[in-house]
Amino acid sequence: MTVAPATATAAGGGRRYALLLALNDSEYARKAHGGYGNVFVGALRSGDAGETWDCFRVIDGEFPAPEDLPLYDGFVVSGSPHDAHGDGAPCWVRRLCLLLRTVHAMGKRVLGVCFGHQALCRALGGKVGRAPGGWVVGVKEVTFVKNVEGFEFLEEGVSSRRRSASIIEVHQDEVLEVPPGGRVLAYSDKTRVEMFAVGDNALGIQGHPEYTNDILLNLINRLVGTSTIDGCAGDDARRTTESGGPDREFWTGLCKVFLRGGGGPGAVAAAARTPVQEPAPELISCCHHVAFFPAVAAAPIGL
Repeated sequence: MTVAPATATAAGGGRRYALLLALNDSEYARKAHGGYGNVFVGALRSGDAGETWDCFRVIDGEFPAPEDLPLYDGFVVSGSPHDAHGDGAPCWVRRLCLLLRTVHAMGKRVLGVCFGHQALCRALGGKVGRAPGGWVVGVKEVTFVKNVEGFEFLEEGVSSRRRSASIIEVHQDEVLEVPPGGRVLAYSDKTRVEMFAVGDNALGIQGHPEYTNDILLNLINRLVGTSTIDGCAGDDARRTTESGGPDREFWTGLCKVFLRGGGGPGAVAAAARTPVQEPAPELISCCHHVAFFPAVAAAPIGL
């Protein structure tokens, strides 16, 4: 194990988050957005003074050092080309699940996106597997359950006026059973568990709140180019982007409110109005107290 020097705590006592990247940057993401780290932090940072984000490439065996876990207010797990299920999961996936169980037990906020949604489910005792209907790719409409009482980050955002929201999806696995004590909060015609929560500090979202249409279109082209999906499925997925795209402001606003531990009247709408922009260099760090473990080679497509 190799340990690097730790960064200072967030300036001014602001919130501090760990972004656990379970994928490597595609050439397009790197050239167009500066990498997936920038995509996530630009979408999810609240703009509060002193807020900082540390990025860890867990896919390469890079994890927060155990002694640094109390420093973080929340953890965000990205998508990945790897599966979150099965006994043959890579070592880093199993270590990630252990980390998620640990920080959830500490009461830290944990947000899982796509693969992260599935890894969080597995970590907390749920069941994950292949989606019965195969690949789900495109901008999809997600319906919220009627009763969201007890989930402050949803109570205001999901009301009688908004029963659904569109989101970008790229996955062939899904949550089959939520963890003990978990609740399904959203579903779609293709995916039974689009969003779930366990208590008030663990939230999984199958779709990608952080993705933009250009990232989706590039992924579709790569999936078709590698024959992962056929040309007709690719054309169908491209057509879903033509009707206005995802409700990205709503989803990123919901995630911001969840990560801050807030809610109440106007919270999601106010968070959604926070401009999405490139994070300043001082707000995103790749130099922190790190524990390295054996890495595995990444699959060719990062989702």
